[in-house]
Amino acid sequence: MKVAVTSADTRTVTGHAGRCRRFWVYEVEGREVRGRALLEVPLKETFHASHHAAPAGLAGIAALVTGGMGQGLAARLRGLGVEAVVTSETDPDRAVAGFVDGSLPRLAPHAGHGHHPH
Repeated sequence: MKVAVTSADTRTVTGHAGRCRRFWVYEVEGREVRGRALLEVPLKETFHASHHAAPAGLAGIAALVTGGMGQGLAARLRGLGVEAVVTSETDPDRAVAGFVDGSLPRLAPHAGHGHHPH
């Protein structure tokens, strides 16, 4: 399975999933991470800009882990068959490990548009 993590700075799990252009994409087999690759999408392919689809490089992901997203994006991801995961964990590797073993702290998507934590 593939798990994507928003990481605008390539070092931490970042919020603003809809506008994020950089993602770590993890390849997970069972409970083990087999590898990760950095994906950078063009501005026109961000979730915010594309409105109906996921960025092409994120096709086939099982989950999107992020520090913040709105309820609209969470609903769109569910419609695409992608688990939307908002967390307070800031380390991408720990976030994916926690997602895989079920220990990842989770937060709810934000109710209002534009009210994401920084």
